[in-house]
Amino acid sequence: MSIAWQAFTPWSALAGGALIGLAATALLLVNGRVAGISGILAGLLRAPGDRAWRFVFVAGLLLAPLVLHLFAPGLGVPAPADAPDARLLLLAGLLVGVGTRLANGCTSGHGVCGLARLSLRSLAAVAVFMGTAIGVVFLVRHGLAGAAA
Repeated sequence: MSIAWQAFTPWSALAGGALIGLAATALLLVNGRVAGISGILAGLLRAPGDRAWRFVFVAGLLLAPLVLHLFAPGLGVPAPADAPDARLLLLAGLLVGVGTRLANGCTSGHGVCGLARLSLRSLAAVAVFMGTAIGVVFLVRHGLAGAAA
């Protein structure tokens, strides 16, 4: 059994999901914006007059794990010993970036905010990216692993 599954508890997942929903709701109510991370990051890079809140949002995403590690080091989940090479992670990140551009949004925009607003476009996007993720994991764990043996 992997470390990540040993650390999983339904209560931490429920708390994390509730915090994500609360943050997305707060951003929509206070700022009138959907909490789609790819759109927020893209706007940070190209929207000249609309950068302050985007910068704070992205900084919070990047700093939150560091703050957690400082104040509650036991709560984090350690990286598995067989974690992928950094080049593979970079390639995966670039492919995810291309996918978010093709889908006009990411998992947070479509999966959290779009589904909550009953968007059919978001439902289609979530079905495609979840299906793709399931297929890739299956191929990597069963198809490619069996071919290498």
